[in-house]
Amino acid sequence: MTNAEIIALNDRYLFAVYPRAPMALVRGDGCRVWDADGKEYLDFFASTVVTNLGHVHPRVTRALVDQAGKILHVSNLHHSAPQAELAQLLCTHSFADRVFLCNSGAEANEAAIKLARKYGADYGDGRFEILTAEGSFHGRTIATITATGQEKVRRGFQPLPEGFRYFPYDDVDALAAAITPRTIAVMLEPVQGEGGIRVPPPEYLRQVRELCDRRGLLLMLDEVQTGMGRTGTLFAYEHSGIAPDIMTLAKGLGAGVPIGAMLATERVAASFTVGAHASTFGGNALTCAAGVAVMRALLEDGVLANCVAQGEYLRARLRALQETCARIRDVRGIGLLVGAELDGPGGAVVDACRTAGLLINCTAEKVLRFSPPLIVSHAEVDMAVDIVESVLRA
Repeated sequence: MTNAEIIALNDRYLFAVYPRAPMALVRGDGCRVWDADGKEYLDFFASTVVTNLGHVHPRVTRALVDQAGKILHVSNLHHSAPQAELAQLLCTHSFADRVFLCNSGAEANEAAIKLARKYGADYGDGRFEILTAEGSFHGRTIATITATGQEKVRRGFQPLPEGFRYFPYDDVDALAAAITPRTIAVMLEPVQGEGGIRVPPPEYLRQVRELCDRRGLLLMLDEVQTGMGRTGTLFAYEHSGIAPDIMTLAKGLGAGVPIGAMLATERVAASFTVGAHASTFGGNALTCAAGVAVMRALLEDGVLANCVAQGEYLRARLRALQETCARIRDVRGIGLLVGAELDGPGGAVVDACRTAGLLINCTAEKVLRFSPPLIVSHAEVDMAVDIVESVLRA
C-alpha cells in the first residue's frame, strides 16, 4: 500500500486522537526509517523516545524470534524464565529490590501511585496525597492525567480523582511549602521531556531526597522517558548520586515492544501483597525477552558511552548554530535528550524538517526535541543539524 492508501484507511477507521504526520512508516534500520512511498528519513525522534537502540536492532530481533519459537505468553499465575531474567537485571543494576512488570509507562505510573497509597495506608497513618510538578507528564489514564501537571491534558475529563497537588519544578522551597499532613509521596521526572527538556542541576534531586527523608515521604521518579540509557547513564537518577523509593520505566525498555516496569525498595514493595495489583499481559514472555536483550546491549555494547559522546556533540553543534541563528534562544539537555528552544512556535519547523528528511518533534510549543537512537553517529548528527539549519535559515 502507498502512503495515501494507508492514511485513508486510518482516517476511516481509527479514532482521530493523534496529530499524525502525512506519511506511513513501513521499515526501519538503525537511525533510518522509510515510508510506504519509499522516502527515507533520519529518525531523531526514535518513535516517541522508544527505539533507544535504533530500528531492527540485531540483539532484540534475535531475542524476539527465538522467544516466539518457544512460548509467547505465560500467565502470571505461573513462573516465566524471561520475566525472572529481566527482573534480576533491573534490580541488579539499580537501587531496587522488586519489580512489577506491566505494558506501558502509564500503567507503570498507575502501579506506582497505587503502591504509594497502599504504603500510606499501611505505614503512613492513612496519608494518600501525591505531589507532582507543574509541566510534568505521567500518562493518559484518569489517574495519570490527574498526576500530570498540565491543565490542557486534564481538561474535559472532570471530575478527577482527589489526592494530587502541584508545585513548580526545580524549586525545593515551593515543594516544601506544598507538603500537607496528608502527603505521602513526591512524584518527579528527573528531566521534564514533554515539559520542554527542562534539566535541573544535580543538587535538585539531592535536595528533594533530603526533604523527603526529613518529612517521611516517598520519592517516586518517573523515568519512562529518561531511563534505559537516554541521559548517558542507565537511569537518570544516577547523575545525582541518590536513589528513589519507587521508579517507573517503559519506552526504551522494550526497544519498540510494549513493556513497562515499576521498581521499588523491599521496604516499600512489601505493601503490595498477593492480590493488591495485577496485569494480564504484564511480564509477557515475548516482551521480557526484548527487555533482556535491551539491558544486555546497554550494559555490554558501549551504547551508554556513545550516548554521552554524541549528546555532547549534538549540543555543541546546536549551540554553534545558535550563535548565528537568532531563532534559537536556548540549547539544553543531557545525553541524547536535547532541546532547542525557538523564539516562537516550532510546529512549522518540525514539518519542514520532515519534508527535508529529518524526523524530530516539538514540546512545550516551541522547544524542538532531538532524541535519536543512542547508537547515532557523528555523521548522522551532522546531517540532522545541517537540515535544521537549512530549515531555520529558510
